[in-house]
Amino acid sequence: MIEDIPQFLLDLLLEQYGNQITSSIIDGYTKKRKVTLRANTLKVNINDIKDFFNSLNITYSTIPWYSEALILDNISEKEIQSLEIYKNGEIYLQSLSSMLPAIILSPKENENILDMTAAPGGKTTQILALSDNKSYITACEKNKIRFERLKYNINKLGANKVNALQIDSRNLDDFLSFDKILLDAPCSGSGTLQLDNKNLKDIFTEDLINRSSKIQMTLLDKAIRILKPNHELIYSTCSILYKENEHIIKHFLDKKKVQIIPINIEDFSDIPILPVSIPGTLCVRPTKLYEGFFVAKLVKL
Repeated sequence: MIEDIPQFLLDLLLEQYGNQITSSIIDGYTKKRKVTLRANTLKVNINDIKDFFNSLNITYSTIPWYSEALILDNISEKEIQSLEIYKNGEIYLQSLSSMLPAIILSPKENENILDMTAAPGGKTTQILALSDNKSYITACEKNKIRFERLKYNINKLGANKVNALQIDSRNLDDFLSFDKILLDAPCSGSGTLQLDNKNLKDIFTEDLINRSSKIQMTLLDKAIRILKPNHELIYSTCSILYKENEHIIKHFLDKKKVQIIPINIEDFSDIPILPVSIPGTLCVRPTKLYEGFFVAKLVKL
């Protein structure tokens, strides 16, 4: 198992977390995650989806912190994708961990919200659903192919109050201002690794982490500039490494640009968490149910 992990990553994990926690992280890397989804409440309610699955004898379980989410027991993603409720956008396949940022953002009616790196659109459409279709969302994606996927999902899920822009959000005009911002930053994906990937040592590199860190820094700098004072933003990644998480935030905390709004861990009591170096942030440990994931809630000073 350990021999399948790039040595530099193993060294980083041991330095950051120690032997015991690193072993649990590596164990999480070996797990095949269960299929998870959320009901798209822009079109249906969760009870409709439960009834549909019951009628097909598809078994599922729920989670305490999000009533719209389901964990499926006896069906594959490919089989889900053949169902009508998937094809017409009544459900959206999404990892449990990636549902956290939109929930912690807590979107409200009439808020003007920016999703800075929005494709493929899961969090964008979730934000709109959480606001009961009453917020106004600008969703940015710089890559043309990913932008087309974002537009497709926005249309499929009925998120017609989303304004999708094919642009690097770092190039947005500084005169813009938003009530809330979600920055789910591009990252190395160190929380989502699967050890059965034979190409892991080729695709997961130190250079990837370094490049990601530089992009994260510039994106968060931009987010703070175009966020209204005393308003909130979410910084999240699917990484569990300090260099992509606390290190990025600490730069702006030290400059007195932002302050941490502590995430109430008790709201997410069943989530496996990792220790963090900035109190009030949340880092999820990879398991058979959860991807490794980091979330911080910040307020602009």
